[in-house]
Amino acid sequence: MRLRLSVIVPVLNEASGIAATLGALAPARAAGDEVLVVDGGSHDGTPELAAPLADRVLVAEPGRARQMNAGAVAARGDVLWFVHGDTRVPPEAPEIVRGALLSGRAWGRFDVAIAGRARTLRVIAWCMNRRSCLTGIATGDQALFVRRRAFEAVGGFPDQPLMEDIALSRSLRRRFGWPACPHGPVVTSGRRWEQGGVWRTILLMWRLRLRYWLGADPETLARLYRQVRERP
Repeated sequence: MRLRLSVIVPVLNEASGIAATLGALAPARAAGDEVLVVDGGSHDGTPELAAPLADRVLVAEPGRARQMNAGAVAARGDVLWFVHGDTRVPPEAPEIVRGALLSGRAWGRFDVAIAGRARTLRVIAWCMNRRSCLTGIATGDQALFVRRRAFEAVGGFPDQPLMEDIALSRSLRRRFGWPACPHGPVVTSGRRWEQGGVWRTILLMWRLRLRYWLGADPETLARLYRQVRERP
């Protein structure tokens, strides 16, 4: 049985890198999988750049969770594979996804490498990958994939502006067990670390995750995230 993949790419002003992201998915399209780009209101021409490289470009309310859920509703595949707009997957990734799910897992994620000048980014990626393997929790940067039936059984991504990936992972782990953890890796941009300062961004994310685990409201955490990132 060949599982058909629906690759869902949420974007917002990703003109600088969307061609590379979608170009890396061209082998999947050639093999019969579909690529859906879901735009949240870009004003830099991202949808126009994406259109010739995707099967469909959809428009949804801004917010990564809402965009990914909209893509899932429109998708036709057996598997939903969520790839961020600044992430590139290796050519063999579609077959890795299929193999992981045909082995009995309901969902999974890839190891991630972070592209950028700072050497610290390699340490961050290693820590992310180890933490994910040990906890069974995936972040959006790790190109999470899930069987459609499992995604629908847990209600998809919760409608929240931050930590939607962690919330979905917790629900999937509780209902369907541990994720598949192929090494890959996928490569994601290090711009948010470098623009905000590597250590400053690490401390911010640790702080937000701790507060989330302790029960803080995601709306409050999203406001804090924006306030800190917007400071000079």
